[in-house]
Amino acid sequence: MAIVTLTSDFGQQDYLAGAVKGRVMSASDAFRIVDISHSVTPFNAQHAAYVCRNAFPHFPKGTFHMVLVDLFDGGQDHFLLARKDGSHVAVADNGLLGLFFGEGPDEVVAVKLNPSRRRDVLHFADAMAGAFRRLTEGEKLTDIGDPRVSYRIKGRPTSRMDADWMEGHVIHIDPFENVVVDITKESFEAQRKGRPFQISFLRNEWIDRLSESYADVPEGEKLALFNAAGYLEIAINKGKASGLFGLQLPPESASGGKVRPLQRSHFYHIVRVRFE
Repeated sequence: MAIVTLTSDFGQQDYLAGAVKGRVMSASDAFRIVDISHSVTPFNAQHAAYVCRNAFPHFPKGTFHMVLVDLFDGGQDHFLLARKDGSHVAVADNGLLGLFFGEGPDEVVAVKLNPSRRRDVLHFADAMAGAFRRLTEGEKLTDIGDPRVSYRIKGRPTSRMDADWMEGHVIHIDPFENVVVDITKESFEAQRKGRPFQISFLRNEWIDRLSESYADVPEGEKLALFNAAGYLEIAINKGKASGLFGLQLPPESASGGKVRPLQRSHFYHIVRVRFE
């Protein structure tokens, strides 16, 4: 059976997650469906990229990844079907594809949507599942879509750094309100060079040691560690770091990511590391 993973931003509160699974199963009874997440923050490309980029490598070759995130950005009449390391990804042409892989996909085609159908979530699900079925039947990407596509690419936030400091952006907050920052262990150690450090927030809170687990500090105490994906995480043992420290995801919206003054005064999106 072929594995089809699902990632979306429409949550589990209504019928859509179940309906999409029904459409995938209707396309082929050989598909095995696995949920990655239906809780991607709407309109937040960096959060979607963090979730997919760190989940995809754990699936076996031959997996099909269906990404139903920010589907209607730009009103395209197609979606992208890409191959990378023996697996395939279907995603809207909204800039996300370039964020999933460090070196880009091996092959990409644009697959036209049916112009006579209403362009909604289930239309995308049907079209993507149909493309996956054709691939399992032995067709090539170029049999299914147009390889001449020039697809959109969104950039990642650029971390600022100098000899004695670096800054990272909040990219994920988990259900325990642990805060994940886009500073990897590799980049941290390369900049640190063995020196003491302070991880600071805009509420004059700081951490000067790395933990291996949440239990390394007493209950209610703050800590910093590198999570299983290798990203810096700010947490409180059995507490809620996001709410206490005012750390939130950067607001990204269809209106261009403008931040209201109230949001700007109460929440912060950047963590700074100082090296001594």
